Amino acid sequence: MIHTQKPNVLLIVADDMGYGDFGAFSEGRVNTPNLDRLVEEGLCMQQHYSGSPICSPARAALLTGRYPHRSGAITQHDLFGLDRIALRETTIADCFKSAGYRTGLVGKWHNGSLDARFEPNARGFDEFAGFCGGWSDYYKWSLQKNDTIETGNGDYLTDVLSQQACDFVDRHKEHPFFLMLTYSAPHSPFQAPQTVIDRYLDRGFDRITATTYAMIEVMDDGIGRVLDKLDADGVAENTIVMFTSDNGPAFFNPPFMMQPGENSYNERFNAGLKGSKGWVYEGGIRVPMVLRYPGKIPANRMNHDLAHFTDWMPTLMSLCGVDNISDCPLDGHDLTPQLMGEILLNPPRRFWQWNFYYPSIATNAAVRDGDWKLVRPMISGTRYYKNPDLYASPDSEARTQAFIEADIREREHPGSIQDILPVPGIRYPDAEAPELYNIANDPGEQHNLADDQPDRVHRLLIELETWFESVEEDRRSIDDPLHSLETARAS
Repeated sequence: MIHTQKPNVLLIVADDMGYGDFGAFSEGRVNTPNLDRLVEEGLCMQQHYSGSPICSPARAALLTGRYPHRSGAITQHDLFGLDRIALRETTIADCFKSAGYRTGLVGKWHNGSLDARFEPNARGFDEFAGFCGGWSDYYKWSLQKNDTIETGNGDYLTDVLSQQACDFVDRHKEHPFFLMLTYSAPHSPFQAPQTVIDRYLDRGFDRITATTYAMIEVMDDGIGRVLDKLDADGVAENTIVMFTSDNGPAFFNPPFMMQPGENSYNERFNAGLKGSKGWVYEGGIRVPMVLRYPGKIPANRMNHDLAHFTDWMPTLMSLCGVDNISDCPLDGHDLTPQLMGEILLNPPRRFWQWNFYYPSIATNAAVRDGDWKLVRPMISGTRYYKNPDLYASPDSEARTQAFIEADIREREHPGSIQDILPVPGIRYPDAEAPELYNIANDPGEQHNLADDQPDRVHRLLIELETWFESVEEDRRSIDDPLHSLETARAS
């Protein structure tokens, strides 16, 4: 059996997957025997949070150990550079590479494209096999392999990524390695082998849900092959295996946003959590985390203490004896004592904020303080809105899908979406009243206690605003002009 001096790390990240997408947590709705096996063999964190309810900022938090605003990765719009991690930031891959690890990224990046300085090979990853944008067709794919491009041959992308991960393990089994396997599943487009889809259709699920579950099942099968490869190469006992998701599931008509009497076509299970991808309610930011480290971290155990994406950079460096080479202070905390079963006496507060293009603390923001969570609800119109200065020209290369969707909504419902620009005379609509929940008693966020706890609401609002001022000050100091939408608009 081969052992490296330091433990290997295999960090697996799904795309838009929630707790309810595990067979173990969905009453068997989804077939995920390998993820369920990891739950039995490892530690499952029940209050684990992403760094953002949307893709690129979430991944930036995981990669840097810092809140995403600080790095400039504020949303998913890669054509404006708003998904990029600023060049001054140090990634977890940089740190592991400096410690002699072989570092690799297989799959989705979405933290900088169209400029090699922001792509994985320049951000600490020795090897990259994947795509830099936000999504890919599952059959007509193009895979960037360092400096070359491989086009799809009809194989299913999820299977291709699983094989790439197995090949990486084979190449580096005699050396310590850090591998991120970032699947695009179950993100759209909704494509999967028809034979797998049919099994879920036969059980009565609608087509989108059936396809989503099929995508997850194929991913689970690939994860099983990678776990088997660790066993076959004799490195499983010395490898930290982690599985998480960048944010919660994508529901295109979330039940909590529906009008009375409406029915949702979507039968996808979300474990009773309110909200979904894009919202700072639990369904958008509370994501799975299963961690297996044989002989070091107790197996078959649930942990109910808080954890956050920013925590994994300092935690993994602690577990692996890797030094932090970053000049930027981390927001995350070393969770090693928590993983070993100790109780944190003073758990840190956690913060979130996300909306399109221009960060604002008035909309879609939250803070978690112990059992309490304060939410500033998303202001209507701040998720999609018309911005003519950015897409007025029909032939502009800067048209992203988000702009097109906003344009369609405005034409279908004139006046329903306002221009929201940081210039005099134009402002956000009035913010909605803050909401307060006790997550320990009410994980589904059904009982707003703000009126009963005005002092707590006031205190948490101040803390949330103070945090926002801090991270925004960092963001505004980024000297790369492509991180400033105001500069991009003027160019």
